Amino acid sequence: MKDPYETLGVARSATDKEIKDAFKKLARKFHPDLHPGDKAAEEKFKAISGANDFLKDKEKRRRFDAGEIDASGAERRQERYYRDFANGPSASSHAAQDGFASNDDLEEFLARAFKGGAQRSQGPFRARGQDVSYELPVDFVDAANGAVRTITLPEGKTLQVKIPEGAEDRQTLRLKGQGTTGFGGGPAGDAFVELHVQPHAFFHRKDDNIHVEVPITLKEAVLGGRIEVPTLSGPVTMTIPKGANTGQTLRLRDKGIRNRKTGQRGHQLITLKVVLPAGDEPELAAFLETWQPKTPDLPRKEMLK
Repeated sequence: MKDPYETLGVARSATDKEIKDAFKKLARKFHPDLHPGDKAAEEKFKAISGANDFLKDKEKRRRFDAGEIDASGAERRQERYYRDFANGPSASSHAAQDGFASNDDLEEFLARAFKGGAQRSQGPFRARGQDVSYELPVDFVDAANGAVRTITLPEGKTLQVKIPEGAEDRQTLRLKGQGTTGFGGGPAGDAFVELHVQPHAFFHRKDDNIHVEVPITLKEAVLGGRIEVPTLSGPVTMTIPKGANTGQTLRLRDKGIRNRKTGQRGHQLITLKVVLPAGDEPELAAFLETWQPKTPDLPRKEMLK
């Protein structure tokens, strides 16, 4: 018998799950039911079934890895069925992940597989269609407010994707029944759309809050005033207090992202940035040359300790 690891295409360090997944993938590819009369496929199926049985036996695998037995030591194949591992942590998702309409269909398939194809089902073979995956770039504001976008598939079919309000980067949406068509009357697979939220020019999200840096003039900083600032729902007017400074943060309540669980909105946090005039201001320069502040002006005091 050929090295069972080589037969299944896995490394000697492969986990039980990796071995199981490799077998199921090859079993679906070479099962005699899918290749009637193909002797090569039947022999291949027998080989991978034997290799899987060998490596599932922990004692045989241990002795084989230790060099105590070779691959021909699997005289008796241990016939195990899907029920033997159906209570594992991922049992409920095996059929869906592997393309079968139900766990019963997967169980029947594996039962026949471990029998080497000797026992044939009287009913037609049903399999769930394959799932498909897509990536969808989404504008930052659309992700925050929600939107509907259209995906055009390679074959020309279009899918309407509803982007939920407050969608996050790398969030995956599931579109049931929008995958490939099932086999033998089995249900269609699903489409999974991964959202890629694009960076915004000045909005930044942190949890449910939106952060934005807003420049203000020197006059607005000193004297205060009312200015327009951008939000996710459009510009709003807010008051800048007298004596505002760079780094000072103001809050616009309920102007952030709506939390999907609580329904409450986060806030928009505005960090002020004082910007000097772009051109020459000789009067301002002349004033500052003779101006003496009433309070000590030591902005670098903490740095020089």
